[in-house]
Amino acid sequence: MTPRLREIVSMVRTRGYLSNEDLARHFGVAVQTIRRDVNRLADEGHVMRHHGGAGLPSSVENIAYGERQVRNRLEKAAIGRCAAGLITPDAALFINIGTTTEAFAASLGQCPRLRVITNNLHVAATLAPRPDYQVVIAGGTVRSHDGGIVGSSATENLSAFRADFGVIGISGIDEDGSLLDFDVEEIHCARMIMRNSQRVLLLADHTKWQRRAMGCVGHIRDVHDFITDRDPPPGARAMLAQCRTRIHIAPP
Repeated sequence: MTPRLREIVSMVRTRGYLSNEDLARHFGVAVQTIRRDVNRLADEGHVMRHHGGAGLPSSVENIAYGERQVRNRLEKAAIGRCAAGLITPDAALFINIGTTTEAFAASLGQCPRLRVITNNLHVAATLAPRPDYQVVIAGGTVRSHDGGIVGSSATENLSAFRADFGVIGISGIDEDGSLLDFDVEEIHCARMIMRNSQRVLLLADHTKWQRRAMGCVGHIRDVHDFITDRDPPPGARAMLAQCRTRIHIAPP
């Protein structure tokens, strides 16, 4: 494998998805050259060929949690700060599983007197020391690799609450606006959070666009506020406007 091909694979693994145009600009070559590279890498199973770019090869298995923690860390922190600014004092909120929602929890320090329901042990550990916060953990099976709490009992526990805000992360956003995730049990919990929240906040960095995952959580029309780090790709902003989903671009 040539150095350029190795770097393409590394970049896709880091960002989740890259367009052929972005790759061509990065390497200073023609788009047609990048298309040939992507076709070769896709044929060998290193990436997944998408219309106009390259993405991760699997739609059934997510990147390891430890790797996700460090990927786009600064962008996730910026998204977390921006989203935290939308939360009002004395509010009740759900927070689901994900490294971006964990960054959000770490940014909530300026918002007083919150009641938080979560199926994320890392979120609970971050917020529990606050004396003015009431933190409720959904009962269920704790996953050792990421601290997520899942299973039918977790979904049932979440169903017992109603909240002002539902703060969710996602693994991918399809071109048609479908919100995608890898784990069926996570999907059940996220759906319950969206159903029982007056205002749904979706936190997702730019790499989530057109990233493939097997399961569908819902649609962007079910989201009131979309907090991200870059302008959405062409066509996506019009779709968001049609769905009346507010876009918030987090300052770097």
